[in-house]
Amino acid sequence: MTDDAYLFLLDDASAQLGVVPAAVGELACMETPAVRAWLDAQGSTPTSPHLRLLPPEERAAVPEGAERLPVPLSEEELNRLRHQLAPEPLARVEEELLAYRDCADGRDGLIGRALAAGVAPHRIVELTGVDPATVTAAASS
Repeated sequence: MTDDAYLFLLDDASAQLGVVPAAVGELACMETPAVRAWLDAQGSTPTSPHLRLLPPEERAAVPEGAERLPVPLSEEELNRLRHQLAPEPLARVEEELLAYRDCADGRDGLIGRALAAGVAPHRIVELTGVDPATVTAAASS
C-alpha cells in the first residue's frame, strides 16, 4: 500500500478536478465499510458524478471545505488512477511504458520520447521498473 489517495465530493459535477472513481475500474476501498458509511453520511453513492478521487501527490488540489476521505489504494490501483489523470498524449506514452516491462527493445528511445512528452522521471521509473540512473542517463543524452 502507498500513501492514501483522497475521495472527495465536488459541489459542481462539471468541474474538471480528479477522476470519477468508476473511471479507474474496480477499487477495493469502495467496498469497505468506512467508504460506504462515509458515502451514506454524505448522501452520496459510488456512482455519483460529484464523487472524485485524487492520488496522494495531488491531495493539495482537493478544494478547501470539500468533504473528503483518505483511502488506501494498491500500487496497481494507484497506477490506473494516475493514468486516468494524464492528458491524452501522456497517457499513450504511459501505456507504452507499462508495456515496456515485458520487453527492453528500444528502451532508451522510449524513455527519451517519454521525457520529451513531459512524463516525469519518477513516473517513468514507476511505470517501467528501470533504475532511476537509467532514466537520468536517458535524460542527459
